[in-house]
Amino acid sequence: MNTDLLTLFDGDEAAIRSVLNETLGRADDGELFIEHIQSESLSFDNGRLKGGSFNTDQGFGLRAVAGEAVGYAHSGELSLAALRRAGDAVGAVSRGYEGTYSAAPHGTNRKLYGDENPIGAPSFEEKAALLTEIDAYLRRDPAVRQVSASIAASWQVVDILRADGHRMHDIRPMTRLNISVVVGDGDRQETGSFGTGGRRGFGDFITRESWQKSADEALRQAHVNLTAIDAPAGTMDVVLSSGWPGVMLHEAVGHGLEGDFNRKKTSAFAGLLGQQVAAKGVTVVDDGTIDARRGSLTIDDEGTPSAYNVLIEDGKLVGYMQDRQNARLMGMTATGNGRRQGYAHTPMPRMTNTYMLSGDKTPEEIISSVKKGLYAVSFGGGQVDITSGKFVFGCTEAYLIEDGKIGAPVKGAMLIGNGPDAMQRVSMIGNDSKLDTGIGNCGKAGQWVPVGVGQPHLRMDQITVGGTRA
Repeated sequence: MNTDLLTLFDGDEAAIRSVLNETLGRADDGELFIEHIQSESLSFDNGRLKGGSFNTDQGFGLRAVAGEAVGYAHSGELSLAALRRAGDAVGAVSRGYEGTYSAAPHGTNRKLYGDENPIGAPSFEEKAALLTEIDAYLRRDPAVRQVSASIAASWQVVDILRADGHRMHDIRPMTRLNISVVVGDGDRQETGSFGTGGRRGFGDFITRESWQKSADEALRQAHVNLTAIDAPAGTMDVVLSSGWPGVMLHEAVGHGLEGDFNRKKTSAFAGLLGQQVAAKGVTVVDDGTIDARRGSLTIDDEGTPSAYNVLIEDGKLVGYMQDRQNARLMGMTATGNGRRQGYAHTPMPRMTNTYMLSGDKTPEEIISSVKKGLYAVSFGGGQVDITSGKFVFGCTEAYLIEDGKIGAPVKGAMLIGNGPDAMQRVSMIGNDSKLDTGIGNCGKAGQWVPVGVGQPHLRMDQITVGGTRA
């Protein structure tokens, strides 16, 4: 398709800009966000192709910002008439207001991902055959009772126009493969899962070698859980593995460092800029500039180039993640974290790829330092309260640590704590920081966006563990 989205309107660019200038003339900020998105998904369950979908959507969102107030209107109709109606509604927020329209951010020539549309290749039939092959591969194990696999792709084109004449364009591919397997022994059944993806075509990770590794990992985790004993409850030292366990950092700390929560003083980190909020050695960054990663963006959804943003440095809070509105109101600089789910949504401060940097300990050193504790390798769901910082996370793979050695696998372990307090309890930081395999989604205020998480191995002292035995 033609990726110049302005040509989909029934008027020329000059007419579109005229509406935009009239709407935003007295506002502090705002933009016209135009989107075209295609998405496809296939799911395979219980030996058959269970579902398949293909969707195409397009539309625009028009925003005006006046102080703390926001006017927003959107439409799935790309026409000058619809744009003028949106302008009449949005412009009300700045009537009688005399703002100074913010200068546009500098553009970027760096592309973090290609323009390839992953939906067309491989074909729908080839993707269905791949899922069938994954199912057959896993069912060679007689303990396997159920296999679920899914493959999904999207291709998003965005154009962002500002009243100062600045125009930005981005094409964003996304792919993902997920595998879940249930194994059983008698009346007992346990699950293992694994997924991978990123802003790239399918070619990299649906080769036989790649998908078999994913399937083997899901099966390994399921068999580990099949032999797991009930997790103990109590306060103990906890070692977190590298990679995906960074989801706890994302939830318990990352959300609390988003600009809107701090401007409104509803974050546990509000007012603590420049203060020690984590143990020495803890450095946390949000980095939207990593090639082809799930959370990466060449530009955010306001047109600001994404950046490498240090949030916590050596335990000290040094920055927040900002969109343009909250940055302006706080006297700070936009950090490329203004994100939205789609054209029907307003942007807000959101994470991209949030992770902790490496320290100087090997994973073996960290584990061997624990007399009695828990080794958390993977997490499932979790909850966090932004204001208090309290969190609860369930482990999907965990082990006892006894006398510095990894012991029996356990099931039902829950990590319970407070984000800022937990960061003070980090006593050892591994030298193996890495990102997750490309499966993260983040929800906030009803909007979902893709993200990356990561960390090295960590030792956290005296964490509350919820379990099923004393």
